[in-house]
Amino acid sequence: MAVRRIKRRSSRRFGAPRSQNGKRPHDGELRGRARLGKRTKRLTKRLGAADVAVIDHEDIDRVSGEDLVATGVGCVVNVARSTSGRYPNQGPLILTHAGVHLVDVPGADLFDHLDDGDEIVVRGGRILRDGEVIAEGEQQTVEIVERDRERARARIGEALEAFAENTMTHIREERELLAGEIELPEFETDFRDRPVLLVVRGPGHKRDLAILRPYVRDTRPALVAVDGGADAILDEGFKPDMIVGDMDSATDASLRCGAELVVHAYPDGRAPGRERLEALGLDFKVVPAPATSEDVAMLIAGEKGADLIVMVGSHFNLFEFLDKNRRGMSSTFLTRLRMGEILVDAKGVSRLYQPAAGRAPMLVVTGGALAAFIVAVATSDLGQFLDLVWLKLQILVGLE
Repeated sequence: MAVRRIKRRSSRRFGAPRSQNGKRPHDGELRGRARLGKRTKRLTKRLGAADVAVIDHEDIDRVSGEDLVATGVGCVVNVARSTSGRYPNQGPLILTHAGVHLVDVPGADLFDHLDDGDEIVVRGGRILRDGEVIAEGEQQTVEIVERDRERARARIGEALEAFAENTMTHIREERELLAGEIELPEFETDFRDRPVLLVVRGPGHKRDLAILRPYVRDTRPALVAVDGGADAILDEGFKPDMIVGDMDSATDASLRCGAELVVHAYPDGRAPGRERLEALGLDFKVVPAPATSEDVAMLIAGEKGADLIVMVGSHFNLFEFLDKNRRGMSSTFLTRLRMGEILVDAKGVSRLYQPAAGRAPMLVVTGGALAAFIVAVATSDLGQFLDLVWLKLQILVGLE
């Protein structure tokens, strides 16, 4: 059943046109099929405008907020706090400004009491099934989200202190990562003295990849994707040379595209992506390492001799590191320090790189010159023209 808004006998689908300020109204009653997912990035792959997303995501980050909006979904119910106050995360602001009806019901056992596809009604902050209230929380309006964000900004010092402490812990516990002592297998992908374009599913990754199309065309870098970044590369008409990660967000089509597959395993050998690739009948290599799959991809490129690593969709400023909301992001910060000067952000490359002229402009110039030559011959005395050419040749070779 399609999701609809009910107010005084009128209804409005979630996919209906927005108001003049670009926002959908979020008052009234909302009805739709519950789609449950504790991993937001996986849930977005099966969400539509006729669904109610039920998530478990404390501190919704920017990428998750953008992905949810892109599905067209009009209602999100979160059994965690969309903003904990730990730092000023951007996800809730993106959702509410897009007109999405966001409800926080921290601690609610909706994942135990709902099945995927159950029809539910969201009325303000209450969630009902078959007319019975099964959870009640608080609707997150733009005003509430902006208020909480300002409060979090005032406490940013605490978040920075925690990040610094976590970074020091990683320095002590993961010395082998910084020292380059991670054992790597031999790869089919050749990195030696080549630029590498490393694509991560992160802030603005699709936009940045589209901007870098001329760079990819001219320099032909090794294309390395981290999980779902593979789909972005394929969407731009390219094929990744290597896919690194736990393979939880890459589609089957991208995994079957012919790229070299590298499963990131935990230091104890557990590899979450192994079972999926074995079920698909695909060959792969395993790299056990601490930190994130993004770090492993950078280390592979750096240790195998890449002369430049261009990062697409990665995190380069402090707020983006905090927005990622992972303990492992401290190791990502340290990995960047280890890569040093060979690591650059895609935005910097797009600003500095001047694309070479393509074949079409060169053909136009050559054709124009040839046409001018033909006109000159046709409109002049042939004998005089040949004499002039012969004189020019004599001058060039020093006979005159």
